[in-house]
Amino acid sequence: MEKSTSYGQEIQPKVATTALVTNGNQNHAETHQLDQKVANTLSSGNGNQHIELVISIKEMVESSLDPPLSSNECCIYRIPIDLLKLNEEAYTPQIISIGPFHHGSKRLEPMEKLKLKYFKRFLQRIDFNVEILVNDIKQHEESVRGCYAESIKLSSDAFVKLILVDGCFLIELFYELRFQGAYSVSCENLLNPLLLERIILDLKLLENQLPLFALDILFRLACAPDDDEHPSFTSLAIKAFEVYNDWQFPENREAQQIRHFVDLTKTFFVPSSSQLLSPQESNDLPSAVHLYTASQLYKAGVKFKVSSSKCLFDLKFTNGTLEIPYIGLDNTTETIYRNVIAFEQCHYPCDSHFTDYIVLLNLLINTPKDVELLIRKGIIMNGLSNNDAVASLFNDLGTNISYDGWECAYRGLFRDLNAFYSNTKHTWKATLKRDYFGTPWKIASTTGVITLLLLTLVQAICSIIQVVKM
Repeated sequence: MEKSTSYGQEIQPKVATTALVTNGNQNHAETHQLDQKVANTLSSGNGNQHIELVISIKEMVESSLDPPLSSNECCIYRIPIDLLKLNEEAYTPQIISIGPFHHGSKRLEPMEKLKLKYFKRFLQRIDFNVEILVNDIKQHEESVRGCYAESIKLSSDAFVKLILVDGCFLIELFYELRFQGAYSVSCENLLNPLLLERIILDLKLLENQLPLFALDILFRLACAPDDDEHPSFTSLAIKAFEVYNDWQFPENREAQQIRHFVDLTKTFFVPSSSQLLSPQESNDLPSAVHLYTASQLYKAGVKFKVSSSKCLFDLKFTNGTLEIPYIGLDNTTETIYRNVIAFEQCHYPCDSHFTDYIVLLNLLINTPKDVELLIRKGIIMNGLSNNDAVASLFNDLGTNISYDGWECAYRGLFRDLNAFYSNTKHTWKATLKRDYFGTPWKIASTTGVITLLLLTLVQAICSIIQVVKM
């Protein structure tokens, strides 16, 4: 994403092209075509001398084809390489592995003992036969595997064991958070607050996920059917995640539609569909995403105000005032934002509301001066090292993302802001107010100068009148 410095910033529309999931029907068709070609070769006159080579090539190609995946199930992806190379640490678990992608990492082995302790406590609490848990997960193994965008090489037993240990750890952890509190000091709590916060952050990584439906299966087996307060693990997770989010879970949002913890994190940001801005399709809207920076708009007379809206994406520009909901930043923000963006890039390329929002901030914030302005207006709370870090954060977040400017929900906002900036009347008015009436001292000075000019003018007129009379 390129940024210009003096005439605003522009991003040409780009249709998302990230390869997402291998289509099962396509794989089947490719294999069938390959079998047919091999059969034709073997039946031909000169094919017999190359039978072993042909069969070897066929086996090689077949082994490279991932097993058929349902596009409805697949929701857990590897980070696209263009995003990964920007900040690998933001996508890689630092404390604990969940799911198969980072399972077996030497660096994360110390936490395996903790997971087993929680697994043991889970079994003791529910007093349940492990065989029942194993059988139930075995029945859903194919669906769980289908949630991952690449073939999982673990054997059936190893995969089921992984799901059980990781899943029961998560259920027990969230029970602890819900009923003992995140900062409980009871002897039953095996985690200190600092370690707990780091684990929660690792649970928000796209490559570090279990599908929530699998956790709901274990949860239903372990919990009483009349537990109205927590009818599912997803509802338990929502309550726990609310502790670590500035935003509340949107009302009227269907919890059963959430696929994993990154999807849950996205849901905290994205409001219900009735509150979302629709993509702008009017012919009078610009074909490219173009917006002047916050400092440039401010100099042109745009006023900035923190919005009271509960929706992060609810930016409004009315009567020369741009209202932006509160943005809290800390050392976890980049990791959370990057993984939500990556999930949208892979799973919601045509429904990328969070990416739209990040592109807008990327255009609005270019230098520390833009950050300083938004902090002064109460829009940004900077928990990072300095204003340069905030500017770099939003500039970097807008890099290497596939983005369709034609479908941007903020195109109308861009048009209105740019039109306001281009109106010289607003610029002159803002300059006059800023340079001559911006402070009490400037007002006094300007008033004095105007008074002096008026007195001089009156004196000149009086002198002219006297001369005329003479």
